[in-house]
Amino acid sequence: MSMIRAEHIAISFGDLHVLKDVSLTVNPKEVVCIIGPSGAGKSTFLRTLNHLEPVKNGKIFVEDKLLDDYTDGVCNYKISKKERNTILLEMGMVFQRFNLFPHKTVLQNVMIAPMHVKGLEKNKAKELAIDLLNRVGLGDKINEYPSKLSGGQQQRVAIARALAMEPKIMLFDEPTSALDPELVGEVLSVMKQLAEDGMTMIVVTHEMGFAKEVADRVVFMEKGYIVEEGAPEEIFNAPKSERLQQFLKSILK
Repeated sequence: MSMIRAEHIAISFGDLHVLKDVSLTVNPKEVVCIIGPSGAGKSTFLRTLNHLEPVKNGKIFVEDKLLDDYTDGVCNYKISKKERNTILLEMGMVFQRFNLFPHKTVLQNVMIAPMHVKGLEKNKAKELAIDLLNRVGLGDKINEYPSKLSGGQQQRVAIARALAMEPKIMLFDEPTSALDPELVGEVLSVMKQLAEDGMTMIVVTHEMGFAKEVADRVVFMEKGYIVEEGAPEEIFNAPKSERLQQFLKSILK
């Protein structure tokens, strides 16, 4: 059984074709890193999986259950809104920007979704939030407000918040791109630990060291296509396509 499977995803915004026939299967406990130049469609693909961008063409399966099937914007498969939302809750997402509630403490930021979306009792939500904040190394910051935290700490709170919904898969959209360089490591170390704990992850990233070390598979996208994919050693040490060779040469100077 695959954890998530996308088949022939295509998306256009007006005349701009952002994704062109993108297919990808991710298995349970697999870490897939998506790399490529800006404008390649990496983030759009991730957002499409989580329904933050509407599917226009293609199919999306979660745990082999069909979630979407579209042809030129026409839906070929009916699923109730309740069932779709239940499936989508199994996907946690962490963005470039942390989007924390500034008027709520770190603890409250992590508690709010389990309580209001899943109906978890306050005491249980608090217990879960404290456990997760300890897990990301912020157990001593539970009563702080986001403005008192560094960017790296805020992003770790965002990761804890996503984990609080107990997802089966985590999507990371360039989670370190908004951070000062010295803060990147603390976020990547949390993500490495998640991978070691067996979390299924799709990570759009510019951090090639992370992709080399943590990914089971690396996907290279360019101009809306998946150009090449393989194990990290294949992608970084023996790239087949000329475009990937050029890309790696430009960023690994």
